[in-house]
Amino acid sequence: MNTLPPIYSSKFPPTLTTETAWKGPSIKNTPEKWVYTFKQEDIDEINEAVAKFIASDLKLETISKDNFQLPLLGNKLNKIKSELTDGLGFKLFRGLDISTYNREEVATLFMGIGSHLGNPRSQNAAGHLLGHVRDIGADENDPNSRIYQTNSRQTFHTDSADVVGLICLKTAKSGGESLLVSAESIYNEMLKRRPDLVKLLFSPVATDKRGEVEPGQKPFFTIPVFSWFKNKLTVIYQRQYIDSGQRFDGVPELPENYVDALNLFDELANDESLNLSMKLEVGDMQFVHNHSMLHDRRGFMDWPERENRRHLLRLWLSVPDDRELPPIFKERYGNIDVGNRGGVIVEGTKLNAPID
Repeated sequence: MNTLPPIYSSKFPPTLTTETAWKGPSIKNTPEKWVYTFKQEDIDEINEAVAKFIASDLKLETISKDNFQLPLLGNKLNKIKSELTDGLGFKLFRGLDISTYNREEVATLFMGIGSHLGNPRSQNAAGHLLGHVRDIGADENDPNSRIYQTNSRQTFHTDSADVVGLICLKTAKSGGESLLVSAESIYNEMLKRRPDLVKLLFSPVATDKRGEVEPGQKPFFTIPVFSWFKNKLTVIYQRQYIDSGQRFDGVPELPENYVDALNLFDELANDESLNLSMKLEVGDMQFVHNHSMLHDRRGFMDWPERENRRHLLRLWLSVPDDRELPPIFKERYGNIDVGNRGGVIVEGTKLNAPID
């Protein structure tokens, strides 16, 4: 029987005490640490930048901080970028009344603000730099479907980019709350409870690419759930995709103790003493660091009218000055150069930014 590859790192961090190792109940009581409310001068800058970009007739996929200039807000966003990569690991922006904008303007301001945090990356085989998160009736049991295209609970996971950003266009009739949890807090708790199990998660495990396969590559990648590299704990995780990765020839069967480790990881991610729940309202923007945080979304019930149904726009960003990633991440990211990594590129992919 095939066995899992050996543990990638022989070194394991002690209990982590960084700002990133937060717990939900305490962080929920200090929103001033993670909520930024746009001021009128910010909104004025955003409006001017949106008008100039649209008037330029440039394609949305070419947007950058150079052609979407925010002289004052840009300095604040640069500081927030550091908070994402080296601080709490997430930020919520509030205060924009998007009912005053059309869809092109909303897409432009979202991608423009995102361009001050990082470089957009393709989110799927179609090359979408601007993603659409909504229920399109996809089958959650189809191993080639994406869970975000259903109304089901997603489970805690990371995306294949440094930062994921969302802006809420429409809320569901009920449910759909956003959930975040710190990977460092999960690690600390596992280390305390079951050090024997947490160490197993430093061994590479096969994760399904769900049909989005780069030229010449396997339909799965093998990267540890946890990596300790240059004094940083990095996480990459999607339990459903680990489970569906078992369908491929050559993928070793998961040992019972490894399954126990995954189950404990999931149990802790779902522990309300560790995670944070928030309701994204229309106009809210959320940015999350994938290497230190996991995110999730509760299942939801949608409105019967198509025009009222839950809808969010999404960005995947590669962030300059972010942490270095272990070489093994090349299996998923291809290129691991800081500021130019992540995303999904397959044969025939052409980058574009659909607004509908």
